[in-house]
Amino acid sequence: MGGRRLADLLTVPLPGDGPIGEAWVLSDRDDHSSHVANGPLKGRSIGQLMEQSPGQLLGRLAGRFRRFPLLLKFLDASEMLSVQVHPGDGHKDLLPPGETGKTEAWVVPAAGKESRVYAGLRPGTTADDLRRALTNRTVADHLACFTPKPGDGVFLPAGTVHALGGDIVVFEVQQNSDVTFRLYDWDHVDAKTGRPRALQIDEAIACIDFTEGTGGLVAPVVETVTPVERERLFRDEHFGLWRLHGQSPFAVGAAGLPHVLVCIEGAGQVEHGDATYGIAKGDVWLLPAVVGACAFRPRSAVTLLEIALPGTKVEG
Repeated sequence: MGGRRLADLLTVPLPGDGPIGEAWVLSDRDDHSSHVANGPLKGRSIGQLMEQSPGQLLGRLAGRFRRFPLLLKFLDASEMLSVQVHPGDGHKDLLPPGETGKTEAWVVPAAGKESRVYAGLRPGTTADDLRRALTNRTVADHLACFTPKPGDGVFLPAGTVHALGGDIVVFEVQQNSDVTFRLYDWDHVDAKTGRPRALQIDEAIACIDFTEGTGGLVAPVVETVTPVERERLFRDEHFGLWRLHGQSPFAVGAAGLPHVLVCIEGAGQVEHGDATYGIAKGDVWLLPAVVGACAFRPRSAVTLLEIALPGTKVEG
């Protein structure tokens, strides 16, 4: 259900020549761990850094997390992905040992006329309504839906029913959890088995937030305009995400706290002390707490996403 459009967003070549649905670009998972790309720590996994140098990596947040608390991805959805729900931290009965809940958010780099985002339920929808809709294959009638455009941000608190597809690419930031309950799959058939994929209907309905929550399309808040336009897209107890547009030098990172940079457009360099590090479209940089605030010097117009960990904020 993916495509090849992630090649335009990533510096690493896509494998093979078939469709790619997602790329995990910063991950501290046993089955997919990110590694340092260069420098004296080249080859070390993020998990090793969390264990061996927690103070240097996390600063004031050291000791708070068993593993790096965020998971970052790019998704390429040429067709509609399944309708899903993620449990919150409070649903201990639905979380495997060691897992957290899963609040996530999307930023849309590319979308078309047929692209769709489903985020949340229509007002008044009940669990009984959803069960009847599953029988009648009318689940979409109960979901809040809109046609996204490039640049949109979508916030999906745990418990929000959601799906996307129709030729869309998104960047995703989420709690570091891999717990997903599939509510509905649009009658798709698994190409490997020739059968429909399994659903977890009872678990999904058990963790749905049936109130009118805060999920859905967000309105960016412009916090600064010079020397960089800084828009706040998301900020809650799980993460903060800002979008930065600029072509003059500006500050990134924060004293004593780790931040992540994702280059969406353009290129430039991060300057720390006497050292400079190039960053280009598709690069993902984890700025450890020991580095603190840095200067970013664009080569021309650049767009970055800057991400803060739980309990942190971006200094203006």
